[in-house]
Amino acid sequence: MMNFEKIFKESKVKNVTGRYVTNEDVFPFLEQTVFKDEIKEIGKSVLNASIKMITIGHGKTKILMWSQMHGNESTTTKAVLDLIHFLEKSSDLSLSILKNCTLRIIPILNPDGAAAYTRINANKIDLNRDAQDRSQPESKILRAVYLDFKPDFCFNLHDQRTIFNVGKTNKPATVSFLAPAFNKERGMSASRDKSMQLIVAMNSVLQNYIPGQVGRYDDGFNSNCVGDAFQMLNTPTILFESGHYPEDYDREKTREFIFYSLLKGVETIVNNELDLYKVDSYFDIPENGKQFLDLIIYNTKSIATTHPEADSLGVLYKEVLKNGKVVFEPTIVDENNLDLFFAHKKLNLLINSDLEYVKSNMLLSDCLLGN
Repeated sequence: MMNFEKIFKESKVKNVTGRYVTNEDVFPFLEQTVFKDEIKEIGKSVLNASIKMITIGHGKTKILMWSQMHGNESTTTKAVLDLIHFLEKSSDLSLSILKNCTLRIIPILNPDGAAAYTRINANKIDLNRDAQDRSQPESKILRAVYLDFKPDFCFNLHDQRTIFNVGKTNKPATVSFLAPAFNKERGMSASRDKSMQLIVAMNSVLQNYIPGQVGRYDDGFNSNCVGDAFQMLNTPTILFESGHYPEDYDREKTREFIFYSLLKGVETIVNNELDLYKVDSYFDIPENGKQFLDLIIYNTKSIATTHPEADSLGVLYKEVLKNGKVVFEPTIVDENNLDLFFAHKKLNLLINSDLEYVKSNMLLSDCLLGN
């Protein structure tokens, strides 16, 4: 097996980090790559921001990737920049990819949403529910690229919330995948089989690094979702969902695992190795649960809190853009009866160090103590 950790360390674009990633972060990198002559403006957003695509390689097999369809889902954007940086360096694998594949990558499809750090575009439309109407300029741009390129594979790149666990376990869904359905019956087809096989290939690598932390996203059919729509057109499409890794709210570790997935996925396609992976193994990946809270605080009656009757409180963080930085604001979402939930962090206010942690954390202190 290739040394994914070493490759990532050599490929990571170190000046693009954190959760807030916009055109201003991405374009300077693109303009300095060895592939800069293959950058094309493919259209404008609602607010007239540039949407750019880069074409890499000259091979027969065509792969289309797009990220930040939801503006506040930036982890995969960082990972595709890392992939581009990897392809700049000469190696047996990179040369094979360039020879046998043509990649078209849209790093940020929704630049207005990225700038505002919102899921929706400037017209308050979820682009991933606009596949049929194509009412928005960004939706029209993606469909035009798809029709012109006629890809053999599509990589639909997203982030998911911290609430997801794998199956019924207390493992966070650090990475989740989906082979989208193409009909309400969630039937099987040649293109969906390929999507599943490719996911199995990527999961085979991830289990070496995050065992038990790979989930399978719900495959409920919605023709307005882009992945389902492209699967309906018989193009194998894979949904990537970047999730939580312990203590990694900036999603730099998750970025690494998405990079592994992208690299393994492209390698499997290039080497024509899909048939090494069984379709049935896709269903061995547990479905996502929704049992995680960011924080559970116990023995809250021991101090005066905003919820004086509660002995324990469940907290989720809300991502808020403030002064060009994403801030994680705590919000109390549940109280008492938290036995059905897992937590990314637990605090016991009878323990002095935990109490001091709450008091010293300004946002958490305001939420819990009402200061």
